[in-house]
Amino acid sequence: MRRLLFLLLILSVFAGRSAEARERGPLVLAAASLQESLTAAADAWTAQGYERPILSFAASSALARQIEAGAPADLFLSADEPWMDAVAKKGLLRRGTRATLLTNKLVLIAPAGTMKAMQIRRGFPLARALGNGRLAMADPGSVPAGKYGKASLTALGVWPAIAAKIAAAENVRAALAMVERRQVPLGIVYATDARASKAVRIVGVFPEASHPPITYPLALLSRSTHREAAGFHRFLLSARGKAIFRRYGFGTR
Repeated sequence: MRRLLFLLLILSVFAGRSAEARERGPLVLAAASLQESLTAAADAWTAQGYERPILSFAASSALARQIEAGAPADLFLSADEPWMDAVAKKGLLRRGTRATLLTNKLVLIAPAGTMKAMQIRRGFPLARALGNGRLAMADPGSVPAGKYGKASLTALGVWPAIAAKIAAAENVRAALAMVERRQVPLGIVYATDARASKAVRIVGVFPEASHPPITYPLALLSRSTHREAAGFHRFLLSARGKAIFRRYGFGTR
């Protein structure tokens, strides 16, 4: 009798887990800069009667590592091509589903009301503007926004003067938060991040030629089994889905 009760308990636990997996929407791993826009897209998708997607936001580097470690996700939306390439090389993308969805711009921000605009060009006086403060940016060694930022500062010839003043953050939204809280005088984020915050202002826009193109690739993951994952993937790539992202300042392909 005890064995029977134990077996019934185990079966009920697995049944509960299976039911939970069926009821939830597809799990989407997405770059931190997409919080407002992808949430709005998920809202629009859910309004059509579909299960609400579960959205998990972090640095693209961290998400790619989660996928490589076996995370049970359905879609990946990265803030750069190299991290999507890394996942693809592991054979973890569903063939034929990768597409470049979005574009963005890189900007220099300051706390609202604290600094005048400056022209970002070769040799611009960034170190002088920082004074004794630091420059907030996503980790330039791995996170896309940080890598774009370092590439631009290097191309403009100012990286050596400010490299020791970097306040590296785990993702672009963490860098934004440092500026919002006035922990640093300046930060580098995407234009869409600056647009999402009333606590900061854009003081300069980095020349697009100074860094690799900022693109956001989207793909279904090969492990995905959710019945609505492919549909949400198609929705994001559709004219209606792209229009949502454009409302939040992204460019679309």
